[in-house]
Amino acid sequence: MTLADPATTAATDSSHEPGGPDELGASRPFRADVWRRFRRNRLAMVGLTMMVVLVLVAIFAPLIAPYGITERTAGSARQSPSLDHLFGTDDIGRDVFSRVVYGARVSLRIGILATAISMVIGLILGSLSGFFGGISDTLIMRVTDVFLAIPYIVLAVAIATVLGRSENAIIIILGLTGWLGIARIVRASFLSLKRLEYVEAATALGFSRRRIIARHILPNALQPIIIYGTIAIGSVILAEAALSFVGVGPQEPTPAWGAMVNAGRGRLTNAPHMLFFPGAAIFVTVLSFVFIGDGLRDALDPKLK
Repeated sequence: MTLADPATTAATDSSHEPGGPDELGASRPFRADVWRRFRRNRLAMVGLTMMVVLVLVAIFAPLIAPYGITERTAGSARQSPSLDHLFGTDDIGRDVFSRVVYGARVSLRIGILATAISMVIGLILGSLSGFFGGISDTLIMRVTDVFLAIPYIVLAVAIATVLGRSENAIIIILGLTGWLGIARIVRASFLSLKRLEYVEAATALGFSRRRIIARHILPNALQPIIIYGTIAIGSVILAEAALSFVGVGPQEPTPAWGAMVNAGRGRLTNAPHMLFFPGAAIFVTVLSFVFIGDGLRDALDPKLK
């Protein structure tokens, strides 16, 4: 029989105590913890993979597309998919695959820039409404209600008749009409956060309102904003496709997916590829951003930690 070393015994016992080092685990930065939870979501990772592929396709479109967006092949109008034309050709012999590839640039550019404009407007108006309250809150929210009462497509078409139908005009139109939901979310977050103790402490210390908004409240209100903004990119891409479908989006020869769907709807019986492939591109793109938004919602929720 041998006697155990008291120091060894004490170290062994302490490692198995409730709340000991083995059970506490190593602390991780918040970003690493969010990424760990995000990558456990399979649908979110599928969405992220699809988005990365779409971004790469948009960046390297000149290397991927075998034809130009206006290049025509003589005698091949409405040709079915083949080795020469993977997605077939349209009414005037243009390669559908090449136009779908270049259309990724158009859709992603419009989606990201229009969402950025909406986020800036929504953040400013929502923070002012939620923080100051009173007359400013009433005025901003009633203006928001007025815009929400107008059908989205009607409002976008009305603005398009003034600004035109170029790609930049569509970005401005969608940016100016997409801030309503963001403003409401930011306002709700500010109304709940401005009553917390740390905001009252910052006010008691004499910090300016600008500093309290920018450095104390806004960082804690970013979680729903990030989630909404990610999903909003997909919604903007879908809205651009809807505008192009009704003839208000970017005009020819811009390879907008919605315009391609509009051109193919009358050829569904004899040339279904003209509608199917750009429609599938819209579906995959919007779905990828929805999956990413859902994954971010779960990853950023502290209750699921």
